[in-house]
Amino acid sequence: MKKPTFLVLTVLLFFACSSNQKTETFEQSWPSFRGQFASGIFDNANIPTQWDVVENVNVKWKTPIPGLGHSSPVIWGDKIFVTTAISSNAEEILKVGLYGDGDSAQDTTVHQFKVYCIDKNNGEILWERLAHKGVPKTKRHTKATQANCTPATDGKHVLAFFASEGLYCYNTNGELLWTKDLGKLQTGPSRDITLDWGFASSPVIYDDRVVVQCDHSGESFLATFDVETGEEIWRMPRDEFSTWGSPTVINVNGSPQIIVNGYNHIGAYNFETGAEIWRMHGGGDNPVPTPVFANNLIYINSAHGKMSPIYAIKPEAKVDITLKEGELSNEYIVWSIDRGGAYMTTNLVYGDYIYNIVNNGLLSCFNALTGEMMYKEPLRPGGGVSASGVASDGRLFFTSEPGDVFVVKAGPQFELLAKNPMGNICMATPAITEGAIIFRTQNYLISIGEQ
Repeated sequence: MKKPTFLVLTVLLFFACSSNQKTETFEQSWPSFRGQFASGIFDNANIPTQWDVVENVNVKWKTPIPGLGHSSPVIWGDKIFVTTAISSNAEEILKVGLYGDGDSAQDTTVHQFKVYCIDKNNGEILWERLAHKGVPKTKRHTKATQANCTPATDGKHVLAFFASEGLYCYNTNGELLWTKDLGKLQTGPSRDITLDWGFASSPVIYDDRVVVQCDHSGESFLATFDVETGEEIWRMPRDEFSTWGSPTVINVNGSPQIIVNGYNHIGAYNFETGAEIWRMHGGGDNPVPTPVFANNLIYINSAHGKMSPIYAIKPEAKVDITLKEGELSNEYIVWSIDRGGAYMTTNLVYGDYIYNIVNNGLLSCFNALTGEMMYKEPLRPGGGVSASGVASDGRLFFTSEPGDVFVVKAGPQFELLAKNPMGNICMATPAITEGAIIFRTQNYLISIGEQ
């Protein structure tokens, strides 16, 4: 056999380096809601434990973002992407805090639905695009916005989902590639589908496909689209009321599955075909959290109504795995609790423990493999908690609506390390990148890092 020539070796080295670079870029990204696979984890980020936005301590930059949006920032390379909806009403209504009203905001003015690209290093706005302009087709809850859905990126495409106003695909330079009208997506509680609370499920990009979960007051469905062209690949009807969680794609023995939260239909679907793999019902009747995959288990939580469970489910589950009355486990559900799960926030699974923070700031820690409770401690946020927790380098970060970030030591014993003021209302889940944690507040995008 001939020895490889210098040219062949050079080509092989080029492709090896290119492959390594692609992997490294993905590992350093925060591509969708809660980062990679919705885990909420980014280790070796070297972000500070303490900061003070009001006093400008450990603040790298602070960029104003107009309008209202609870969508989280996503990151790929040196670019951050975020969406917003700018009302023609100079006094946009946003009512935060702990309350149970189901009212819709009465803002029927023309809105500008925009996508922003921001330089991760200095906060400079690199580009902004007007995706749509018009009166929103549906209303929103007084605590919600018209830009609730977190965008998604794979380093080449940026997906912005404005619910009834459409799905928009750009490249990372801001060129519009395609759009998709998914119809009117009105969402409200299962007890009264006439109420209009606003859509919130975020898209996911996996293996060159876009996944969207559209559970609403009409005909609910799960669908995938070609990320390059927007062509619909399959659409699976769902017998479901409104839900607000995002889908999560996991790999089970080499076969990808789409995991979804729900009320009538929690379950898994075949990524390639949309065929149902397993299902169950039982939980909060307004499901908001997103499924999480860790420790080779699927964790799903919800609350509202009679139940507020947390489920730990084997990914090999098949057909109907619904628990019988009085059961907390079965062949495929390793453990569960029927009361105490969070309503708004997605659980954070970090190492051997799962952390569950409810609306009033009560933080619970469980053994993620057995469900044993390790502690339950109040953070006392002085208001509600809507943002989901994230983790980095042995620390947990929980953001309150009034704008304080509680830093807790990871592990089975509770230890509060810091309470950091953001100086602005915080509803969105933050994103973590190398050297910084990025917060989206009511009026700003803020980068926190060592100064």
